[in-house]
Amino acid sequence: MAIKKQYLKSKPVCKVTFSVPAEEAKKVAVVGTFNEWNEKKAVKLKKLKNGTFKGTVDLEKDNSYEFRYVVDGAYINDDQADAYAWSDYAGAENGVLNL
Repeated sequence: MAIKKQYLKSKPVCKVTFSVPAEEAKKVAVVGTFNEWNEKKAVKLKKLKNGTFKGTVDLEKDNSYEFRYVVDGAYINDDQADAYAWSDYAGAENGVLNL
């Protein structure tokens, strides 16, 4: 898994690209505090020919966001998250992006 951050000079925004190697998966998305953990508003990742799912979202910089991937309905964390935060609601840790 990989997270790439690209800060824009013209706006207070960071383009965050998520990459998830999941050849066997049918659907991969990203949910988090930036989309109210709503799967209908989730950032859907596109499957590339090499089996990696990839997608980009613009997020306001100088913020922290909790997030998790949804791979075929299962919630998983990114091992390259900036930090992890415990969620009593999920009973598990969420990945954290610090922008």
